[in-house]
Parts: sequence; C-alpha cells; structure tokens
Amino acid sequence: METKELKFKTTLNCGGCVSKVQSDLDNAEGICHWNVDTDNADKILTVSAKGITEDEVVNIIKHKGFKAEPIV
Repeated sequence: METKELKFKTTLNCGGCVSKVQSDLDNAEGICHWNVDTDNADKILTVSAKGITEDEVVNIIKHKGFKAEPIV
C-alpha cells in the first residue's frame, strides 16, 4: 500500500490546539507522519497516510472538538 498525502483545512489555531490532537494522531493506525501549519490562515493539517481515510482523520479531529475539512 502506498503512502498518500492528505490535506485538511482545520480550526487548530495554535500549539495548544495541536497538542490536544497530538496523541490521537500519533497513535492512529495508518498515519505515518503529520504536521499542522498554524502560520497558514487555513491552519493546514498535512497527513502522510497509509491505510487511513480522510473521514477517519476528520473524525479524530472532531472527537477533540475541532473542525477539519479535506482540501481537494
């Protein structure tokens, strides 16, 4: 299975927000690497995914009280 890059517009505004989702993203099966660009106006979450879907990533973020929408 090849790794694909998923990008999401999020409401993760700062390091504190990012730290709230960190352990869930770190421990999610199918995520190889992830990063949030909090300097970008859209707070872009980039995920290197191997076997996890966009919906699953969105649900991880939603579960922590934030929003994420796939960038197509």
